[in-house]
Amino acid sequence: MRYKRLGNSGLFVSELCLGAMTFGGKGMFKAVGQVQQDEADAIVRTALEAGVNFIDTANVYSEGRSEEIVGQALRNLGTRREDVVIATKVLGPMGEGVNDRGASRGHILDQAHASLKRLGVDHIDLYQIHGWDPATPIEETLRALETLVQHGHVRYIGVSNWAAWQIAKALGISERLGIGRFETLQAYYTLAGRDLERELVPMLQSEGMGLMVWSPLAGGYLTGKYRSGGEDGRRANFDFPPVDAERGERVLDAMAPIADRHGISMAQIALAWLLHQDAVMSVIVGAKRVDQLQDNLAAVDVRLSEAELASLAEASALPREYPGWMLARQSEYRTKLAQAGQPDE
Repeated sequence: MRYKRLGNSGLFVSELCLGAMTFGGKGMFKAVGQVQQDEADAIVRTALEAGVNFIDTANVYSEGRSEEIVGQALRNLGTRREDVVIATKVLGPMGEGVNDRGASRGHILDQAHASLKRLGVDHIDLYQIHGWDPATPIEETLRALETLVQHGHVRYIGVSNWAAWQIAKALGISERLGIGRFETLQAYYTLAGRDLERELVPMLQSEGMGLMVWSPLAGGYLTGKYRSGGEDGRRANFDFPPVDAERGERVLDAMAPIADRHGISMAQIALAWLLHQDAVMSVIVGAKRVDQLQDNLAAVDVRLSEAELASLAEASALPREYPGWMLARQSEYRTKLAQAGQPDE
């Protein structure tokens, strides 16, 4: 297991992060997983023994039950608080009231304290805004998060599922106010969905933010098990995230011979490809069973050749869009100069 800095901070997290969305099995998350405490203890133990020090959950996962299970698992295993980085999120509805949702100051402060209680800890290492709230000014959200940081309830802050311009604006506000900034983005990124390479990846690399990848197997699609008409599993009941079928088939066609050559699962190829991407800080892997997790954990030992990476890149390439193709065309000679140190003509 390798470790990377959490954004531009001095905190290091494992390149694989244990996702706890499968814990609890309440509400809409029944379709994702129904892992209860004993099973969760075994999954968390397996992750920790493999060197994972990073666990991600959210207040909305199984109506708070996921957070409770994560906290109890760490206590059951006797894990030192200093040895694990706990990430959770806030935004979604946690009640019927009009203010029981969103990124307002009130909801953030209420839910941070509720998450601390459910997790049974005195601080959250990474507190993330789970999505965009068009009804709340960004400055209000950032000031609320800063309050939590100043009180010691939160160590670092992040965001999930925001656009590049929204994050850039937030970073500017944080700098202007002299307060803590977003260190991470949690976003969807897979061989079947490389959309964030257009705007988000360049922004993250420019600003020194870390990328946490959710659903790295595209909801199970990249395991290849749905090609044969298999109907069991998460994607059969929860068809998300969306996958372009034509491109998806090309990707699976490219993955299969590589998996055969290495003698490993398609899932490991999908995860290994992400671990080869410079922008990726940590890949979130969830599991319903210990054997699933063990297969995913083995991806850290997979090394893909340049030819294999090129094959996967070609099969999964995004359609060219403006202004990307124009930016590439107009900057080509300057890029060559910067890379090679040769005079431009």
